[in-house]
Amino acid sequence: MAYTNTVLNRARARLSQENERKRAEYEDHLAKAYALRPRLREIDRSLAGTSARLAALIFQPGDPQVEIARLRQENLALQDERQWILDEAELPDGYLDNSPVCGLCGGSGYRGSRMCECLRELCRQEQKRELAALLPSGKERFENFSLELYPDRYYPELGNSARALMQKNLNYCRRWAQEFQPGVRSLLFSGATGLGKTFLSGCMARQVAEGGHSVVYVSAGKLFADYEAVKFERAEAESLRDYRDCELLIVDDLGTEMTTEFVKAALYELVNGRLLAQRTSLISTNLNERDLEARYGGQIASRLLGSYRVIYFLGDDIRRRK
Repeated sequence: MAYTNTVLNRARARLSQENERKRAEYEDHLAKAYALRPRLREIDRSLAGTSARLAALIFQPGDPQVEIARLRQENLALQDERQWILDEAELPDGYLDNSPVCGLCGGSGYRGSRMCECLRELCRQEQKRELAALLPSGKERFENFSLELYPDRYYPELGNSARALMQKNLNYCRRWAQEFQPGVRSLLFSGATGLGKTFLSGCMARQVAEGGHSVVYVSAGKLFADYEAVKFERAEAESLRDYRDCELLIVDDLGTEMTTEFVKAALYELVNGRLLAQRTSLISTNLNERDLEARYGGQIASRLLGSYRVIYFLGDDIRRRK
């Protein structure tokens, strides 16, 4: 599963720090053990020279097997003595353990060309940490989505109540997030302010991230500010790569930004590019279908309304009801 550069770099940094921490701990323990029992240093030097001594035997005339057997016995005796010294010194178990932080990849984070589970787990943790910092309330989970906040009265134009509609939306979105696979159809949340679009998109972000997928959550204002920073060379173009390449991009509150011709061009590039690359997006907006076309033009509105599944939100402003 592909993670964004931001998440991957943080995970790699943590793995590197853990490797360095373990190496420093081993060297500290080894120095203390040598100071406590100087004979350990002599034994380790002898054992470390075994490879060179074996190589020298190969180039000597005659059959080296006798000398190799003698060297093996000598090494075994040194190892026994070393273990006896450690036991006698009553050092804790694993005190001189020099194994890598991960036995599968040796602490590199990769097994061949594939990411090792140790690095993948760090990526999952960094993904969750990043989302926790970005999501508004920190409570964005499906079990916290309250249908009681939506009126149960009948809407003639809907043929049902807002609560019944939101129950269907909740069921669909929960299943969508739980079963998420890269390339699944994108979603557009549409409805007036204060109807839970941001909260529900946050629930979905957490669920998809917990499934091990790369998720980027950003407000429309921040998104276009980043595009403008690149345009005016205040940032590297690579800063936009996460928006283009993540498995799920969530853009909150489209329509609240200052909409300029530059913003329209950036939005078209992002929406169209992700559609062509079959990467999934979730966009929330207070704008209805007519307003989307009026603000962004027919090309963008056509892609959002035609290629995305539109999820409509109805009810009363939740913030006011609370």
